Amino acid sequence: MAEPLVVEVVRSGVRESFHLVDVAVIDPAGRLVAWAGDPEQPAAYRSSAKPLQARVSIEAGWRPPDSLAVAIACASHNGEPEHVAAVRAILSQSGLDESALQCPADVPLYLPAVMGIRERAPVFHNCSGKHAAMVAACQAAGWPLDTYRDADHPLQRAVAALIGSVVGDTQATLVDGCGVPTVVAPLQALARGLLTVEGGPEAEAMRAHPFLVGGTDRLDTDLMTAAPDVLIKSGAEGLACLSVAGLGITLKTRDGAARARGPAVLSVLAQLGLVGDDLLPRHREPPVLGGGEEVGVLRAHGTLARA
Repeated sequence: MAEPLVVEVVRSGVRESFHLVDVAVIDPAGRLVAWAGDPEQPAAYRSSAKPLQARVSIEAGWRPPDSLAVAIACASHNGEPEHVAAVRAILSQSGLDESALQCPADVPLYLPAVMGIRERAPVFHNCSGKHAAMVAACQAAGWPLDTYRDADHPLQRAVAALIGSVVGDTQATLVDGCGVPTVVAPLQALARGLLTVEGGPEAEAMRAHPFLVGGTDRLDTDLMTAAPDVLIKSGAEGLACLSVAGLGITLKTRDGAARARGPAVLSVLAQLGLVGDDLLPRHREPPVLGGGEEVGVLRAHGTLARA
């Protein structure tokens, strides 16, 4: 087993803490071609599954009005006005309103967007686009709306079938933060996911509208904007899934720290020769602050093993 990548947190010249990162890189045939740490480390698919969940909603009968709708269905968004408008457009097109959404009530992740908001609402939740597509699919298919999050609902059974066909045998099914089921599988298996949607409407929409996939100051948005060949969908607990140049890439921090994701993703892409090592410096080496000033940095170390 190769050593995991290490993302150091350096404050005032001293290593304050560090995060270990497992990586799996596969070719189009699913063969492991590069890795760090344990490429078979189990991980919950969480929000990295959204492009596949969006595909199921489309196959169930949802007819997205445009590519904006598909992008927001794949998103873990900031809750900025453009995101909320895209979610509401899906609902309106299906004759539904926000009361159909069963994701938790929330406020926008992007703090400037919180100004003027007096109460939490499901439409601000980062998963509301996925949920809007799901209820629109249920409306189109004639399936119950009030139980669409349940594991035995026809929609969730279809999601489980598609994901199972892509990643293989799953090790467990959990309840995601937004209330729908999510599966656990090895990193190498999860790396097949975005390769599956390449060439489809989900990948096309995410690349066409990267802002909708995340938003201001988000890794997914900034990376797909700066390197349009890259498809990335981050998930909770420090997970990231990517597809680029025929490779499927999945990585996850062992402690679930999201702050290590940017340095790790950009280190892996640079080591594979897919981006320059100076791309997106604010994500590659995020600053550590002290007294409002930069006093340190997060930086990835380590080398991928190759087959």
